[in-house]
Amino acid sequence: MVAINCDMGEAFSIYRCGDDEGLMPYVTVANVACGFHASDPRVMSRTVALAKEHGVKVGAHPSLPDREGFGRREMKMERDELTAAVIYQIGALEGFLRREGMELNHVKPHGSLYGMAARDPEVAEAVADAADVFGVPLMGMAGTVHEEVWGARGPGFLSEYYADLDYRDDGSLIITREHEAFDPATSAQRALRAVTEGKATSVNGKELTVRADCVCVHSDTPNAVELARAVHAALEPHLS
Repeated sequence: MVAINCDMGEAFSIYRCGDDEGLMPYVTVANVACGFHASDPRVMSRTVALAKEHGVKVGAHPSLPDREGFGRREMKMERDELTAAVIYQIGALEGFLRREGMELNHVKPHGSLYGMAARDPEVAEAVADAADVFGVPLMGMAGTVHEEVWGARGPGFLSEYYADLDYRDDGSLIITREHEAFDPATSAQRALRAVTEGKATSVNGKELTVRADCVCVHSDTPNAVELARAVHAALEPHLS
């Protein structure tokens, strides 16, 4: 069985980012921004309430402290400093979950923190130290330091496939500052293949082996709702 996860709650104050209301019916797990790259207390509160309304599980989506760069710029932080920053963010989200009678489902780092943890064991360990405080699994990419470090931790590891990002020949993600629109039908077909066959194709046509415990759709992809609807329809028989 598979989940569809989406990075959500990435608005801030009067600024909107993504159509969370339109997306929520087509996802099963929401990765909710915790204030360091996007979101604020009112946005977190509304996003958690919206997830509860739709029966969607909620995980924390912590970031490097980089709101101006939307968390997509790398930063150098000491291990204990990074762990403290991630605990701080998860703890903030947990308050809103408690108010709604919900439990934290997982932790998925955002943006550059996610990428850094995929290749740097010390960064991955720092994030895991924070997630261990809350006793929840971490979400990341199989075949990277994510799996090597987080898979060895007690709470566990969830591997994801990206429906709206391209892959390099080495299996790494091509992450742009701004996401581009993807063809919903093509993305849905590729997501189904990743789930049922464990296969994906790189941007240059190379066959890749992937593991898809969940499939990710980004809320800031321009046609995110249409894409999520198509992915949901394709994966419906396999959804957990």
